[in-house]
Amino acid sequence: MPGLTTEREKMLEAMLFASGESVPLSKLAEALGCDIPLTRNLLTRMAETYKQEKSGIQLTEANDCYLLCTNPIYYPAIGRLLQAKPRRALSQTLLETLAIIAFKQPVTKAVIESIRGVNCDHGVNKLLEYGLITEKGRLDAPGRPILFETSEEFLLFYGLRSVEELMSKTTTN
Repeated sequence: MPGLTTEREKMLEAMLFASGESVPLSKLAEALGCDIPLTRNLLTRMAETYKQEKSGIQLTEANDCYLLCTNPIYYPAIGRLLQAKPRRALSQTLLETLAIIAFKQPVTKAVIESIRGVNCDHGVNKLLEYGLITEKGRLDAPGRPILFETSEEFLLFYGLRSVEELMSKTTTN
């Protein structure tokens, strides 16, 4: 089994494992003492190595941030070990609200409500609680309403690298 071959790949793996959360590409490059293109190339090779070896871990990218995760093919075994409760399915209301935010982001509650035709306070609050959306800032308009956008957790949950990937997948399907 070839595994990770270079010292830099091994260092990247150690840094990502130790961080326990996603790390921006620029921060990884800086810590590694390499430029961004080389660091991206090393990460791409690492991801391919994990995939080819059907490793227990995989390298996931979202918005130029990288994270070591468990390989989904091993979820049943992990679930038995940890007795993990499966993630609750999102209700139709939450899915509709999330879809509007994903495709119109950044967006205010007023826009969401005008599209759905009903109050969206509960849906937005639940999506914030689940970490699938975040506050982006405030609209420069009277009342300065909060703008919402999808989060990194949203991208990871749906297996997307970026919002642009979501948009390209919906236009090609």
